[in-house]
Amino acid sequence: MDCQRWSRFALASVFVAAFCARANAQHEHMQMPMGSDWTFMQDGIVFAEFNRQGGPRGGDEFVAPNWWMGMAGRDTDRGRFTFTGMFSLDAATVGRRGYREIFQAGEAFDGRPLVDRQHPHDFFMQLAAAWRIPVNDSTGITLTGAPVGEPALGPGPFMHRASAMDNPTAPLSHHTFDSTHVAFGVVTAALDRGPWTVEGSVFNGREPDDQRWDFDFGRLDSVSGRVWFKPNDRWAFQVSSARLRSPEQLEPGRDIVRSTASGSWTRPSGDTTASVTAGFGVNSTGDGARGAFFLEGARRAGKTTLYGRLETVQAETALLESGSLPEGGAAAAHDAVAALTIGGVRDLLAGRGLTGGIGADVTIYRVPSALESAYSRDPTSFHVFFRVRFSPQD
Repeated sequence: MDCQRWSRFALASVFVAAFCARANAQHEHMQMPMGSDWTFMQDGIVFAEFNRQGGPRGGDEFVAPNWWMGMAGRDTDRGRFTFTGMFSLDAATVGRRGYREIFQAGEAFDGRPLVDRQHPHDFFMQLAAAWRIPVNDSTGITLTGAPVGEPALGPGPFMHRASAMDNPTAPLSHHTFDSTHVAFGVVTAALDRGPWTVEGSVFNGREPDDQRWDFDFGRLDSVSGRVWFKPNDRWAFQVSSARLRSPEQLEPGRDIVRSTASGSWTRPSGDTTASVTAGFGVNSTGDGARGAFFLEGARRAGKTTLYGRLETVQAETALLESGSLPEGGAAAAHDAVAALTIGGVRDLLAGRGLTGGIGADVTIYRVPSALESAYSRDPTSFHVFFRVRFSPQD
């Protein structure tokens, strides 16, 4: 094990310890109402993990992906106001290049495409204010403004989905469904009536740059729309579409039309909870269209959670092969990569709003023949991790 890996593991360990100590000291205060009218809740997670990615393009490392979110809300005679902040120290605990994930592609580092890695989150993941104005008992209008936020697009970020939140790895389909969840400039209007919600956003469609501690503001020149149907507490369905203006910094002028559809089901029953989400999405550009599908689920029973994810992504073959942006006809080439992940977490420690557990997972792949020379025929990846979760319900 080289010095860089040990130093990163040490940094991750220090971060976990400091994070937990601070949360233990402040949890009782933070979970109490903020005065007579204000309420506050928090959620967050830290994975201190050994990450082993298989095949000749893989490798191993110690990293600690993490995020924390706080939300304050207040009901007034003019409606409900909600303020949200979300932050991540990924740039320090994962590194500016992000963590290893074979077949992943999206964003850039030092002027080159980021390939076989999942980019780190920016320190500022969300800073948003929302005002819901009730029209009557079943109808309301919500206006949201966010220097950093999420437009009305996709099924919601993977880290917030009950079917995925114990999985430490971003989906390979991240840049088809929820890569816009950190957008530097968003304005959204929504109308909800009964089980239906219709939303529209204008936002800055550019991906964040590789400087993760600052703001990347830009013109609000991208648009999206989404319709939700939630017939009851268990089911939620959405369809959405957006036009992203020049989202990739290395491909200026290349717009993407993104369309998604998804459905989710969640069933709480005592100390057992089950959740499943499925989604299909398409990114369309001047070079053609590339689709992705995922099916993921989790079941928590007592202290044990089992999770899984199956996904198929039409990957940019030439980009994955060379690590450089393809030109001409090669830019349109795509081949289907499939990945199946199975894992679990066992909680060992709990108290004062925190749960700590140890977990592991393994991922196997179906590699298209065009990429076998670069990735091998059957690479296998796995994680072993210690997870600390901030429990919003405690």
